[in-house]
Amino acid sequence: MCNDMVDRGVTEAAMESTAVYWVPVWNELYESMELKLVNPYFIRQLPGRKSDVRDAQWIAECLLKNLIKGSFVPEPIVQDMRKLNRRIFDLQEDLTYYSNKPDAALQRCGFRLSNYVARITGKSYRKAVEAIASGVTDPDELIKCVHGRIINKHGRETMLAAMTGSFSTTDITVIRQYWELLAIYTRQSEECQSKLTALCEAHFPTEYKRLQTIPGVKERAATAIIAETGVDMKMFATAASLEGWCGLKPRNDVSNGRYKSRKITHGNRYLRQILIEISWTASRTRNCFFSNFSYIQVTQKHKSKMKIQVAIARKILVAVWHMLSKQEDFIDLYLKRLEEQRLMEEKIRQLESKMA
Repeated sequence: MCNDMVDRGVTEAAMESTAVYWVPVWNELYESMELKLVNPYFIRQLPGRKSDVRDAQWIAECLLKNLIKGSFVPEPIVQDMRKLNRRIFDLQEDLTYYSNKPDAALQRCGFRLSNYVARITGKSYRKAVEAIASGVTDPDELIKCVHGRIINKHGRETMLAAMTGSFSTTDITVIRQYWELLAIYTRQSEECQSKLTALCEAHFPTEYKRLQTIPGVKERAATAIIAETGVDMKMFATAASLEGWCGLKPRNDVSNGRYKSRKITHGNRYLRQILIEISWTASRTRNCFFSNFSYIQVTQKHKSKMKIQVAIARKILVAVWHMLSKQEDFIDLYLKRLEEQRLMEEKIRQLESKMA
């Protein structure tokens, strides 16, 4: 098909985005002509009897008359990064799901260490589970895996009673399999992240370091942002366009002065999820614009903390658009305002000293 289109002088083509079935066709045509990926929702369907041929003719006519706008499809290297990034999201979901499975199996055996530790991902709990998976079930041996502060807090007898269980061979086999499965997911997640970081450092080193100047953004967040948006902001004419594509723009549903809905719109859920995680970290970072904004909105104006996190995520995305489009580092307005205030106070003191 590609050879026939090139022989007939085709230089431009458009196609509907149908699940993942458009991807192999796109890859074959990518280097031979200019392509546009169109959302079927934005193409008016023909009335009457529908067929694939009539749909193709209608898309061609819309493309010929320049009535359609292509969706954002990044360059091949960014697509590879996007595959790694979304694989990490899938692995993290599996880790979250299966991390509670060993504890449920241990609780059925009467092993209740999770009742006395802060979290089941801590070192003490992990060491105890690893020992049980290797066949150690003696409470006097298992208690050696627990940190001394936990034993002193709850008492040695209480901890021994909590770590005494009836384990059968089948129970140990199930726990060992769950533990090996978690280890596999963790190893694969770290492998994908290391490859994603290597691609960022090789192809986009400047942007990768620049994004980490934002409060709350480190290696994982910077690589995820680049993998989902790329570094070329030409597809997004304004920061508002990027907000709408991500799904962080508030819904405009007003009738007769009454707001029916203020929910955010649909968009790229992978980018939105990582931005919300960044917003939680940024709102807890001392002496930065986002933590000051969160404090004022939540504590002084008594607004919902969850809604404020969405607002902070939107502000971070706006900052990302300006940083990548203008090739600038992050400028913290809160610190800038404090510095200006400090310089002003210093000038006032100098004037007062001269007048004295």
